[in-house]
Amino acid sequence: MKIEVWSDYVCPFCYIGKRTLEKALVQAGFDSQAEVSYKAYQLNPNTPIDSAVPTYESLAKKFGQSVEQAKEMTKGVAEHARTVGLEYDFDNMVEANTLAAHRLVKWAETHGKDGELTEKLMDEYFIQAKNVGNHEVLVSIAESIGLPKDEAVKVLESDQFMGQVQVDIAEAGQIGVQGVPFFVVNRKYAISGAQPVEAFVEALEQIAEEEGIRPKLKPMGKKTSFCTGDSCDGL
Repeated sequence: MKIEVWSDYVCPFCYIGKRTLEKALVQAGFDSQAEVSYKAYQLNPNTPIDSAVPTYESLAKKFGQSVEQAKEMTKGVAEHARTVGLEYDFDNMVEANTLAAHRLVKWAETHGKDGELTEKLMDEYFIQAKNVGNHEVLVSIAESIGLPKDEAVKVLESDQFMGQVQVDIAEAGQIGVQGVPFFVVNRKYAISGAQPVEAFVEALEQIAEEEGIRPKLKPMGKKTSFCTGDSCDGL
């Protein structure tokens, strides 16, 4: 089962959706069979590269609200995040341009660490309230998961991997992605938004049935005597 996920590192529902997908895959028994990859998408591509505007101020400006109204708006999102074990720090969060982060993940893929860096970027932004648009922060994050610092610096100081990011974004437009997270399974089925775990499980089971995919059963209990068609253990 191949699952492609279009998401952005500053999208609160993308991290929630990542967690619910992971939980659903385990619950449905497909966690060891699913190949999950993350595709680049920018919710706010016009955010200044050097921006450090507090999230509340950014949301207030975007939706024509007061800062207090923006704070109230994020409470429901924070509560939603808690249901999947995530504690968002909106109070200290800032808006960020994620283009460099997306390029860095494409580079991390050449080291087999794109999945690990994706998780780390979301954690650093939403839980640790780090600015993932800042190059120094990005280098530190990359280094923390064992990626070579000097290579990370070179990638960020250039336009390397820009083409791969642009391909993802263009493809999102071609397949009709209008918001993230957006999940595509086996290039045939689409699931939009941070669905509840139960909804994900139902969708995955339906897809598996149509595709002829059987969940891998997890052995439980201790190894003991049993019979096969030809013999019985211990007899």
